[in-house]
Amino acid sequence: MKSTTNALSGLISDLDLRLLRVFKTVVECGGFSAAEVELNISRSAISRYMGDLETRLHMRLCYRGRSGFALTDQGRLVYEHLLQLQVDLEKFRSNINAVHNKLVGELHLGLTDNTITDPQSLVPQMIASLKQLGSGIRIVTQTTSPNEIERALIEGRLHVGIIPCHQELPGLRYYPLYLERSRLYCAQSHPLFNQEDAGLLPEKLASFDYVSPGYKPDVHLLELQSLLKTTAHAYQMEGIATLILSGQYIGFLPEHYARQWAGKNMIRPVLPEQFFFDTPFNAVWRDEAQSNLLREACLSELRLAYGNDAPAQV
Repeated sequence: MKSTTNALSGLISDLDLRLLRVFKTVVECGGFSAAEVELNISRSAISRYMGDLETRLHMRLCYRGRSGFALTDQGRLVYEHLLQLQVDLEKFRSNINAVHNKLVGELHLGLTDNTITDPQSLVPQMIASLKQLGSGIRIVTQTTSPNEIERALIEGRLHVGIIPCHQELPGLRYYPLYLERSRLYCAQSHPLFNQEDAGLLPEKLASFDYVSPGYKPDVHLLELQSLLKTTAHAYQMEGIATLILSGQYIGFLPEHYARQWAGKNMIRPVLPEQFFFDTPFNAVWRDEAQSNLLREACLSELRLAYGNDAPAQV
């Protein structure tokens, strides 16, 4: 498709923004079929919108056909610029909020998996309180790895993340919320399950297979892992639990998460007074001079929920 230097020489219209939103959804869904469900419009309509956008931009954005969906080089650049446009629009919305001192718009919140069972995680209470501050607030949550949440915060795709923290990255600010305790567990079919802790030496644990978290552990976990025989890795808590429940591995799980199986006598902690560690959970946000009322309100409600001192200069 022939390109031109003045494809968008006029004002960007509401129609342009609608076409760009369709394009973004298609990219993030990986094709027209999945986007059909997400957008609740037919595949033929999506194809027509994509064609209109390509005509408007005078460029080919993607390949589609029997070989599947794939972005062109120009399509990848348009998608990257579209993400930045979304960030800029949210900044504009935040500035208008500041003018009116009114909480409206979207709060993008990053969470890690399997924290909902932790009674110390007061995120639901925080969200409930935040919604009372403004009926125009929309909450968008993203559940993913701590590394991805930090990356999204730096890139401006998230306002606040609540994550386990082992080290602080430049450009982000961290505010401590609570500690999550993890212990070493084995399943009912594991040789250690029926062995008394009183007669179990820590050195003996090295003869059993151990599943290690795929993320970078803190210094306390590193010390404990040095006594164990790592033969498997898992990047999500569910993966660690699955390997433990197989009866072939021992591994660390947060107490609150393990309770669903420990209460049924399916797993038990091993040497619980020696093999445990505490993980600090922090609220994290991007360190920037630009204020954001929604972000500040979220951090303020977290402070109230935990009864801690307010984060300085949020």
